[in-house]
Amino acid sequence: MSAPGTTAVPTFGSVVLDCPDPAALAAFYAALLDWPAARGQEGWYTLTNPAGGPKLEFQRVADYRPPEWPSQTGPQQFHLDLTVPDLAAAHERAIRLGATVLDTEHKSFWVYADPAGHPFCLCAC
Repeated sequence: MSAPGTTAVPTFGSVVLDCPDPAALAAFYAALLDWPAARGQEGWYTLTNPAGGPKLEFQRVADYRPPEWPSQTGPQQFHLDLTVPDLAAAHERAIRLGATVLDTEHKSFWVYADPAGHPFCLCAC
């Protein structure tokens, strides 16, 4: 085992979402999170967290198929939990920006799909 602080210890750098249109999906998340506009090039865009921490990155995938929620035949694979102080206000904003409602049955979190079909939750937990 390496000593703490050595170059052998990885850091959590980013989450990368596959999608058909990286520029559009990066713009959606930049607006949703109120982060600076994405930087990138054809096929790959990066959003940098202004508070520090992991980045969100988006890569073009040919023949992209979105995850299905809820499903075990086409499982969601992962989802993002986004913490909000006001669930109703965050809901209205997410819908205005292009999110699709998947489930609003829970009191403390609601489930959405981003424009490329990735599930994410708005959590007032």
